[in-house]
Amino acid sequence: QVQLVESGGGLVQAGGSLRLSCAASGRTFSSYAMGWFRQAAGKEREFVATTVWSGGSVYYTYYADSVKGRFTISRDNAKNTAYLQMNSLKPEDTAVYYCAAAPNEALGVITRLSSYDYWGQGTQVAVSS
Repeated sequence: QVQLVESGGGLVQAGGSLRLSCAASGRTFSSYAMGWFRQAAGKEREFVATTVWSGGSVYYTYYADSVKGRFTISRDNAKNTAYLQMNSLKPEDTAVYYCAAAPNEALGVITRLSSYDYWGQGTQVAVSS
């Protein structure tokens, strides 16, 4: 079992920045794919970014088009923590942000919710105009 706890959400003005953190339990964190999703009020949960183990110490990252160039996903395996650095925030980024994890070898399509086995409780991000 893997438990995920997000933190770092809050209220920020448009153009500002926030960094979300996702602390994970478990001893095999380094071999897990870690993703971020978000869900705005009245909308479906959508993919934001993911980091996937590519072997050795290499990880590749993938982003939704809507956040590419503004958001950066990273991870610190020594701390069992994944991060989402969000810059140039827009009002349309307002949502509850969820961290998700899946064993790398079992990961399906990286943008699909069903590909991830473990989810955090979410952290609210609000961007004012």
